[in-house]
Amino acid sequence: MRRLIATLALVLFSVPASAQLMDVLTAPKTLIDRAIEARSASDIAKDNEIVVKVNAIMGELGTVKASTEIYEQRLLITGVFDDKALYDRFESKVRMVKGVRKLYWHVAYVAKDDSRRKTMLDWADATVMAAKAQGRLVGTAGVADVNFRVTSDAFASVYLLGRARSQEEAKKALARARDGKGVKKVVSYVDVRP
Repeated sequence: MRRLIATLALVLFSVPASAQLMDVLTAPKTLIDRAIEARSASDIAKDNEIVVKVNAIMGELGTVKASTEIYEQRLLITGVFDDKALYDRFESKVRMVKGVRKLYWHVAYVAKDDSRRKTMLDWADATVMAAKAQGRLVGTAGVADVNFRVTSDAFASVYLLGRARSQEEAKKALARARDGKGVKKVVSYVDVRP
């Protein structure tokens, strides 16, 4: 127990205040989860610094059209823009963020009058799809859900990012992500490492 508290304190002091506040406001269990992850506090702090930089870009551009997930400096960005110039500026600025080891770009430009918009999920439905997929991981024996990030997009794709301790764990996590109502596709960015 003392080790958990010490690790949590280390994470809190190594993470920028703005990232800590976002964790507390958006996902109360995130800080505890990160304290028990199979990663160092400095690795987690690097991830948080990158996300803060990307969020600053969104603030600078005045947009909330994208969403980020990150694990071990592997950055996954999803979203849909209806303004091509804004999309291009956002992509250009994100690609210049220092410290990103790998960028998984799943942001789309879809014009306001594009017929594909009729079949796209709205933000709330995509968020619910992602939350349910994450919830399925939490309840799966043999899956360390704290080592995975899950999100979804307007095209009913679920994205799985993180690290599995074995191929069996990776298969279980992928199957649970896929096992959701309305999920059309699952994209896996899971590394397998003990």
